[in-house]
Amino acid sequence: MKMVKSLILGSAAGLIAVGGAQAADLPVKAKAVEYVKVCSLYGAGFWYIPGTDTCMKIGGYVRIDTTFNGGVYGAPFWAGDPGQGNRFRDYFNSRSRMALTVDTRTATEYGVVRTFAQGDFQFQNFGTSNPGVAQLTGAPLNSAYLSTAGGGYVAVEMVFIQFAGFTFGKSASAYATPWHGYPGNNNSFLLGGHDTVTGVNNIQYTAEFGNGVSASIGLDDPTVFNRTAVWNMALGVGANGTGTNAYGGTHAPDIVGRVRVDQAWGLFQVSGSAHLVNGSYNTLAAGGVPTNLSEISGHPEDKWGGSVMAALQIKNLPTGAGDDFKIDATYAIGDTKQVISTSGGSPSFAMFGGSGFGYQSVGFGGTSDAMYAPPGTFGFAAGGPGSGLILTKAWGVRGAFNHNWDPYWSSSLWGSYAQVKYDGGANDNLNGIASAKGIYCAAFAASHPGQAAAGNAAGNYTCNPDFNVAQIGLTTRWTPVKNLTFSAEVGAFFLDQKMSGSSVFTATAPKPNALYEFKDQSTVFLNVRAQRNF
Repeated sequence: MKMVKSLILGSAAGLIAVGGAQAADLPVKAKAVEYVKVCSLYGAGFWYIPGTDTCMKIGGYVRIDTTFNGGVYGAPFWAGDPGQGNRFRDYFNSRSRMALTVDTRTATEYGVVRTFAQGDFQFQNFGTSNPGVAQLTGAPLNSAYLSTAGGGYVAVEMVFIQFAGFTFGKSASAYATPWHGYPGNNNSFLLGGHDTVTGVNNIQYTAEFGNGVSASIGLDDPTVFNRTAVWNMALGVGANGTGTNAYGGTHAPDIVGRVRVDQAWGLFQVSGSAHLVNGSYNTLAAGGVPTNLSEISGHPEDKWGGSVMAALQIKNLPTGAGDDFKIDATYAIGDTKQVISTSGGSPSFAMFGGSGFGYQSVGFGGTSDAMYAPPGTFGFAAGGPGSGLILTKAWGVRGAFNHNWDPYWSSSLWGSYAQVKYDGGANDNLNGIASAKGIYCAAFAASHPGQAAAGNAAGNYTCNPDFNVAQIGLTTRWTPVKNLTFSAEVGAFFLDQKMSGSSVFTATAPKPNALYEFKDQSTVFLNVRAQRNF
C-alpha cells in the first residue's frame, strides 16, 4: 500500500513539474521586426534608414582601364618620360577602380537636406619606371605616380551637404557645366575648358527661377585645383621649357557663378570666375626655395585675373533617339586652369620626336597663370613691365557629337582646340623689351644658346613661348546588358609650338647634350575599358 501511495504521489509530482516546464517554455510574443522600406520620393534605389525618416542610396561602379601609348585613364604622352619616349616609359598603363557613393535625403520644413560622398578605391601601375622620379628621390605616394609596386590608394572625389539651396564641401564648382571635361570622351584629359568633376572645396548657392532657369554663385578654394604656376624668370627656364613656380599662398577664394537655362531642347549656360594671382618673393633660391634675403627683397603685387565660359547642349537631334551635341568655349586671363584643365592638375608639355638634322626634335608648351622678373633682372629697369606680374592669356573650345546606333551600341566623336599666349613679340628680349615674351626668352636663352633675331642656321632659333594644342578622338561603347559597358577610345594629341630653328642644350636626363630642332609634335593613344555600374 505504501508503495502504491508512493507511486501515485511521485507521478503527480512529475506531472506538476512537466506542466511547469511547459508553461515556462511557452513562446513569448515577439517584437515586430522593422523591415527596410523603399523610399520612392527621390527616384529608384533609395530606402529608409530603419527608425528614421532619412532615405539612403548606395551606388557606384567598378571600372578597369588599360591605355596603350598613353597614361592611365587616357593621358597622352605629352611630358616626362613618356614625352621623351625613353626606355623608362611604360608602353601601356592599367588601372582598376571601385567607386562607392552614399547619397542621403531628408525632407524638412526648409526643404530637402542632402549629403553625398564618393570614395575611390584604386590600384594602378607606375606610369613611369624612372627610379629618379619616385624611388630614389623619396617622393611621397600620390595620384600621379604610384611608386610602390602592388600598391594602391583611396581618393575622395565628392563630400558635400546641400540645404536650402546651399552646397557646402567638396563638390562641382558653380562655374562648371553638367558634363565638365566629358562632352563625349572617356579620358579625363580633354583640354580646352573647365573640369571639376572630382570636386573642389567650395560654398555655393543656387536659385531656381522656374521654367528651367537657374543661377548659382560660389566661392571655390583654388589651392589644389585652380592654380597653374607663377614663374619667377630670375630663376631661369628649365630644360623642359618651363619656369620655376613661385606662387605665393592662397590669399582669396575664386569667385565663380553661372546662369543656366535647361529646356527640352537642351541647355545653355554662361559662367564667370575671378581668380587672384600672387607671387611669393623676388629673391628665391633654385627650385623656388626661400632664402634669408627673400622677405626683404619684396614681391610682385597681386593681380586679379578671371575667365568667362559659354556652353551649349542640343538634344533630340534628328540623327537618332538620344543623340546630342555638346560644346563649350572659354577665355581666360591669369586663370589658365579654366582652359588647360584636367580632372587633376594642368599639364605643361615637352615632347620629343624625329629630326631631319638634329639629334631629335622637341616641342615645348609651358602652362602658367603669370610670370615676372624682379627689378633689375636681365637689365630691365626697376618698375618696368617685367617687374610685376604679367598675366597669361588663354582660350579654348571643345565638344562632342554623341550618337546611339541602337539600344546597345553608341559612339562619340569629340575634339578640342586651345591656345596659350604670352604678351609681347617674339625676340623682345633682343630689343630690351620687358614683355612676358621678353623676360621668358631672356631666361630661355641662358640655358638654350643660339638665339638669333633672324636666320635659321643650325644652332640658331627664334624664341616664342606661345603654343596651341588640339585633340580629336572617337569612342565606341557596347552595353550588352543594363549597367555593363565595354568601350574603346582612340585619340590623337597635337602640340603646335611657336619656337623655330634649333639649339644645342642639355635636355632632362637621360637625353644627351645635343642639337635639338624645335618642331611641332603629336601622339596617339588607345584606351579600352570595362565598367559595371551598381
